[in-house]
This record gives sequence, C-alpha cells and structure tokens, in this order.
Amino acid sequence: MKKIILFIALVSTWSAISQNTKLEISITDTINIRADDFIGYDQFDFYYYIKDNVLHKTNNKESLEYKNTSLGKIAKVDIKNPLKIVLFYENFNIVVLLDNQLNEIQKINFSENINPIAVSATGIAAQNRLWIYNSLNQQIGLFDYIQNDYKAISTSFPESIKYYQTDFNTFYWIDNKNNWYSCDAFGKIKTKGKILDFDIIEVINDNQFIYSKNNKLYFEDLDKNQKYEIDISEKTFKKFSYKDQILSIFTSKGIINYKITTP
Repeated sequence: MKKIILFIALVSTWSAISQNTKLEISITDTINIRADDFIGYDQFDFYYYIKDNVLHKTNNKESLEYKNTSLGKIAKVDIKNPLKIVLFYENFNIVVLLDNQLNEIQKINFSENINPIAVSATGIAAQNRLWIYNSLNQQIGLFDYIQNDYKAISTSFPESIKYYQTDFNTFYWIDNKNNWYSCDAFGKIKTKGKILDFDIIEVINDNQFIYSKNNKLYFEDLDKNQKYEIDISEKTFKKFSYKDQILSIFTSKGIINYKITTP
C-alpha cells in the first residue's frame, strides 16, 4: 500500500512539473525589416510581410511585391501554396489569387456571385477550392474557383468566430467563448476543447497550438494535457509564426527565428 501511495505521489509530482516546464529554444538567425505585419515563410525559404498595405515576398536574392490599393486593406494572406497565394480584402468581399511571382491570376468578387456570399474567413483548400465562412448564414463552405461554384458544407453555428486558421483539408476556428472546433472537407465538425484566453494563437495540428498572453508565449497539447512556457528573450512582440520546428518572433525591429522542438 505504501508503494502504491508513493507511486501516485511521484506521478502527481512529475505531472505538476511537466505542466510548468519551459521549452528550451535557440536563435538561428535574425532579419532586420520594417513591416506592419509578418506573414511567415514558405517551403522555398521566402518570407512574406506587409508594409503600407503592400505584400512583400523576399529572400537573399530576390524581392517581389504586390499592391492593389483600390481594394482597401489586406485582411488575410494565405501562403500555404506559394504557387497560388490567397489575398483576402474583406472590406470589398474580394479574394485575389497570385502566382509565385506575385502576378495576379484571378480576382473573385463574392458580391457578384449568383447567390451573394459575405466572406469573413477564407483560405486555400484542396482541389482548386477555397474555404469560406459565409457570415450571411453562419456556415462554412467550399468555393471552387475554377468552376465558380460554392457549396455550403456545415450547419449554422451561433457563436461568432474569434480566430480561424485553415490548411488544405481542415478549417479550424475558435469562437467568442474560446471553444476550439474543426471542420473537414465533408462538413464533419469536431469539438477540440476549451482553451485559455489568448492575445495571439496559432494552431500546429489537431491537438497542439502555441499562444501568447501578456507577452508570454506558451505551447499546449490538449490531448496530453501538457502546457509549457516558451522561453524567449523578447519582452514584447507583435506576432509570432511557427513552421517546421522554427518559431519566428516578429518585433518592431524585425524577425528573430528560433529552433524549437515541440514535445
């Protein structure tokens, strides 16, 4: 009996320690840029940022930009497919698709659709489609930009979206009550769990995410019930981005890239 009690105590202690462990990271490089927003890196080591409502794509050898001031402010940039970059101009209900040279491929005005769509969230999906959250009926749908065809795939949900993120196969969102959900391309919705309040957040996969609160950065795994503080040197930052074990911290002076190994 004593051995059992000792074992439980050790497990509880280990669990408590693991909840407060800091993730060690190391700086790989820094980039000095003046930007209003940092978007992230693609798989070809180009990084993207916005300055004065102009999208910039650059590396050590090449620098490109795209500007369309007639459409107002850029609300969202999706670079998951660098051959088909998605720019969302929410005020005009328009999405612009760009190629890898930032040339305009297609402009989609959802207000001109046969059945008008009020887009408040969008991102690239598989098979020549875009994820769409239509605020008119509060449903998630898929828009085929080749066939110019829209199909709603989810039921309506009452709570408004606080944050969203997409990949080719999944639409993730967090509602105003901090409930985390996912929707696949067949319209199947899963409840991922309740998360703590955050200032900035980025989903890594179905169970893991990184978030900041009061300029402190955390990694959390809901499936394993683990939470770690990420020990960065920056006391203040504007944004962060995570891709392939690289954590990029965007500050007023530029970008600091850290190598990070998630549990």
